[in-house]
Amino acid sequence: MTAQYPDTVLGLIDYWADRLEAAGLSLADGFGQGTLTAFDEAAWLVLWKLDLPLDDLDSVANRPVALSERESIAILLEARITNRKPAAYLTREAWLQGVPFYVDERVIIPRSLIAELLVDESIDPWLSENTRRVLDLCTGNGSLAILAAMAWPDVTIDAADISTDALAVARINVDVHGLQDRITLIASDGLAACTGPYDLILCNPPYVNAATIAALPAEFRAEPSLALAGGEDGMDFIRSLFLNIAAHMSENAVLVLEIGNERENFERAFPELEPLWFETSAGADQVLLLTRQQLA
Repeated sequence: MTAQYPDTVLGLIDYWADRLEAAGLSLADGFGQGTLTAFDEAAWLVLWKLDLPLDDLDSVANRPVALSERESIAILLEARITNRKPAAYLTREAWLQGVPFYVDERVIIPRSLIAELLVDESIDPWLSENTRRVLDLCTGNGSLAILAAMAWPDVTIDAADISTDALAVARINVDVHGLQDRITLIASDGLAACTGPYDLILCNPPYVNAATIAALPAEFRAEPSLALAGGEDGMDFIRSLFLNIAAHMSENAVLVLEIGNERENFERAFPELEPLWFETSAGADQVLLLTRQQLA
């Protein structure tokens, strides 16, 4: 059967992209966990399996692929199609803003829009020379804490999560990136074990509302529900957070909070707040900023 497969890198990517499409996978049915199109998903898996650069397809597009390699690729892609397992769980690797991270089923696949703001310096105007302590709350695999450490070499970061499984994955990533001296991992239910005061809090919490959770495709249901489900309107964690967050913030601190597609629910839950909304690749209603004064 493998003889039918194309024998070049680009030919295989095109072939498997068509297979992914034919299987009914789309953005609504499983992409969005690191890739947005069937071609990108096929390219990622083929290049990863061949141990080729993920960011330079042009240079290897016409590389011949041996029969044994085609067989290995077929096994990997068939598993993606048949089991609906997210690609990042198959490769044990996810990339965020060009930085690789280890992932497995203990954590959601990193895709936070806050990462964009760290890299493009959108948060920097709200920081100062006195910004020294940062909290990454709901850290998951630690990717935002690591990107923050890379963006701001003079800060120390607490990375907190209620899941000890997630923190075990975060430990792998902190160690791989050599940031053990600057990132402290904390097991904490919300802010309970976080001492502060912090000059900046980053938070990508569980915020998906109940109706959306019920309709999630198989790929997203493979992720830990603890990191996704935010209650009936998606605001349960955020309500709890806002009760005492100001006490954990320094005088001029700010909170950068991701809420995804839940702006309507956020504004209904907190009508008195007037946050600043950041422009991101997903629009200007997904990530917000609030000052300590607003939260107090």
